Amino acid sequence: MKKCVVALAGNPNVGKTALFNALTGARHHVGNWPGVTVEKRVGWFRYRGVKYEVVDLPGTYSLGSYSLDERIARDYILSGEAAVVVDVVDSTNLHRNLYLTLQLLEMGANVVVALNMMDEAEQKGLKIDIKRLSSLLRVPVVPTVAVEGRGIEDLKCAIYEEMTQHPRHHHMTVGYGRAVEVMIARVVDVLRSHPQLEKYSLRWLAVRALEGDRDILKIIEDAVGEESAKKIKDIQKDLRNVLDDPVIFFADKRYELIEDIVGESITGGREEWSYTDLLDRVTSHPIFGLLMFFALMWAVFEFTFRVAEPFVDAIDFLFSQLASFATRNISNAALSSLISDGIINGVGSVLIFTPNIFLIFLALSLLEDSGYMARAAFVMDRAMYRIGLPGKAFIPMLVGFGCNVPAIMATRTIEDEKDRLVTILIAPLMSCSARLPVYILFAGIFFAGREGSVILSMYLLGILLAVVTTLFLRRFVVKGKPSPLILEMPPYRLPSLKAVLLNTWERGSAFVKRAGTIIFAGVVVVWFLSTYPGGPGSDINHTYLAYIGRVAEPLFRPMGWDWRLVVALLLGFLAKEIVVGALGTLYSPSGGEEATLRSSLQSTFTPLQAYSFMAFVLIYVPCLATLATIRAETRSWKWTAFATVYLVALAYAVALLITAVGSLLGRWMT
Repeated sequence: MKKCVVALAGNPNVGKTALFNALTGARHHVGNWPGVTVEKRVGWFRYRGVKYEVVDLPGTYSLGSYSLDERIARDYILSGEAAVVVDVVDSTNLHRNLYLTLQLLEMGANVVVALNMMDEAEQKGLKIDIKRLSSLLRVPVVPTVAVEGRGIEDLKCAIYEEMTQHPRHHHMTVGYGRAVEVMIARVVDVLRSHPQLEKYSLRWLAVRALEGDRDILKIIEDAVGEESAKKIKDIQKDLRNVLDDPVIFFADKRYELIEDIVGESITGGREEWSYTDLLDRVTSHPIFGLLMFFALMWAVFEFTFRVAEPFVDAIDFLFSQLASFATRNISNAALSSLISDGIINGVGSVLIFTPNIFLIFLALSLLEDSGYMARAAFVMDRAMYRIGLPGKAFIPMLVGFGCNVPAIMATRTIEDEKDRLVTILIAPLMSCSARLPVYILFAGIFFAGREGSVILSMYLLGILLAVVTTLFLRRFVVKGKPSPLILEMPPYRLPSLKAVLLNTWERGSAFVKRAGTIIFAGVVVVWFLSTYPGGPGSDINHTYLAYIGRVAEPLFRPMGWDWRLVVALLLGFLAKEIVVGALGTLYSPSGGEEATLRSSLQSTFTPLQAYSFMAFVLIYVPCLATLATIRAETRSWKWTAFATVYLVALAYAVALLITAVGSLLGRWMT
């Protein structure tokens, strides 16, 4: 069977992910781009006897070299690996989207334009002449509504025809005026005699060189040698004598052409206010928008806890029955203890929260797909910018509520290095999903009836500490003024059930996979250390783990935590999911089948101690994977060590403060 690689390119918020899902269904996997920590999604589909591999490129507005996303998309297209590039375009905003289209055409890519969101264009009264647009661009243009699956078969057909088209379409070019075209031709003449550059569009290389793209100039210099490179630099100087700013000039010329294309291919459109404009009067309001954001977040956590409760009880019952069955039917004491006390109690104490994890991802996916989360970023940015937090940092912070690792990766879109460093250092304070089982466990035991509010307070505490930390970093460590947030507001949309469910499944299944791998290994280690040297049934106070915990216990005695909580925290350095698994093993009393983790904790700790423990879990080093990502992104052991030390110190200080203040208030009230 033949194989063809198709790349999906497009601006953010154009429905590229929905189109990727419509083309590939569930047939895809997620990895990282070679050499970098940016997520790479690859899927596949079959059409007319050909297997198509679909590569989802990072969303980007242009193919420059200002951010990592731009460089990844540009370099992949330049590699020639993709036989066809599908440019996903928002049909309601061709003025902005066609800029990327023109850059793809200038590069010489084999482009098929997917004119997405045609239903929204029709609702706005826009009439797009598809044939005329295709004729002007000289590439196939296919109207689609990705969330409904409309136009997908036509798109597959266009991809197939573009792949088999010989000779290729003669793409349109952007005219830059006689004087500039002469200089472009001079650069092309210099490049023409060098075979290493034959795989590129020489005209595109010439334009990028005249724009001053340092990455492209490096490619050219390596290929043509020092003497020819000097000729190109001389031409650049001649151009600067003609133009004040070449970058702005070339961009303006592209937009002039886009204006002509849009003018010839689109008619209609209504100017009246849409429901998006009306909703934005509330959701983007500096006061009501902020109140609405916090109200929605509280509702998300209440929904997560209340709806999940019966499912959690069912899973809890299932694992307790499995543990009892293993104890009764496995005669070997060591094996019975390993399976029941170690694996079933340990892993089960984490998997019991799977319904909560899936439900919170479902709620957040609904908010993201509706277009609300962009408003949340806008509203929060107003407050954060005033206190020195980088404007663009809110997007990585939102990602951090899912996992701190991709949140730190997402800082690659921040151009200013100081802004990026500050964002990396505060990203671990965002409460990731791995901490959620700890919150749910302790909130359910010690704060029954107020679980949603208590869990929300952890998220708000993380945001508050991020603000305080930013003020400190900006004043004493990474001095400078933050850059503003430039954010496109997508229209409100009815969430696509398929897209929401796929997104929820991807995020939730990643948690389950971690429970089946790293958490499994962690609880087995915990079981061994908490069982020996005495063996199964021995007193846990005389095990290896007890010896380790008691060494560190004095440091945490002011908070009233015993050595078992200390050990759980130490193991949490590997992964936060292990914390609950470790507690499930450490607080599972031998010989007491009726006793549960919940009752054991409730009889050992007070609500104040539980809350301070939750705060410590929120703040201290998230996991080794996060530290490794900080090291990779900063390329500095110094900043990695700084992040580790300040997070642990901050966690200890906050937990101690909560304990002290809570104790004083308790005495005062009594």
